[in-house]
Amino acid sequence: MAAADPDTEVQAEFPPLVRQYKSGRVERFFNPAPLPAGTDAATGVVSKDVDVDPATGLWARLFLPPGSHGKKQQLPVVVYYHGGAYVIGSAADPWTHTYLNALVAKAGVLVVALEYRLAPEHPLPTAYEDSWEGLKWVATHAAAAAGGGGPVEPWLTEHGDFSRVFLAGASAGGTIAHLVAVRAGEQQGHGDLLGMRVRGLLIVHPYFSGAADIGDEGTTGKQRKAQADAFWRFLYPGSPGLDDPLSNPFSEAAGGSAARVAADRVLVCVAEKDDLRDRGVWYYESLRASGYPGEVELLESKGEGHVFYCMNPRCDRAREMEERILSFLRM
Repeated sequence: MAAADPDTEVQAEFPPLVRQYKSGRVERFFNPAPLPAGTDAATGVVSKDVDVDPATGLWARLFLPPGSHGKKQQLPVVVYYHGGAYVIGSAADPWTHTYLNALVAKAGVLVVALEYRLAPEHPLPTAYEDSWEGLKWVATHAAAAAGGGGPVEPWLTEHGDFSRVFLAGASAGGTIAHLVAVRAGEQQGHGDLLGMRVRGLLIVHPYFSGAADIGDEGTTGKQRKAQADAFWRFLYPGSPGLDDPLSNPFSEAAGGSAARVAADRVLVCVAEKDDLRDRGVWYYESLRASGYPGEVELLESKGEGHVFYCMNPRCDRAREMEERILSFLRM
């Protein structure tokens, strides 16, 4: 009998996202080819890719509004983290790229979309560490713009208003945005990070979890919770499970860290038909009760599912969400 081929024998599978074989080979689904940076024909937004840390391969896609290139125009800076359950997605995937083009054109902001490394090849907490390093890289430009020297990316030094910085992310990226905001608060004090003022934290359809059921989670059965736990351990081997502070920001192990979010305001967006809806509302309610001193807002999109605004950006609820986010970024 022939020996099994480790390159075709499945070790772990989590449809519809990812499959890993015993050889270590990873097969990703729902993962379309990336779009190139450049000038967007529909919006006039210009984007480019820049290296952040060549040693790790960390890079970012920067977006400038139409008419800004070549001008000394100061713009709010949005540091954005894409979603994809830590195993798929990219700053260059069609949904993220198209969404950010539209956001930049309408909000008049400079976006830095960071490309963190994915699991399982790079298990958690790699994505968080990359995301933190990316934020620190952005922050070095605040000193450079003030004449302090250091590495210079011209779009940031010429166009970035570091007194108006926002951290944002969707799905797993929303979780990342929360965690880097907490880390910033713990290291630099409320709202200030290496010369940057973090005005707002935008959390969209966040991918949080926890060992205890909340909301409707108890109606989905023990098997669903077991699958969630198995997937988390696939992402983060050696983790204690769903109450890891990187999954549950209000667990005992998190030690009240959520209250130290470095942002003046937080906007949490959830969707009524999203399986993660109850966790998003729980995050909103828990943050308000945590002792966090800023304002926390909630927007629920009725009748919609997870990241619906990327799939159907012209629907009424997507336009409603867009207007709320634009208002948040203009504060």
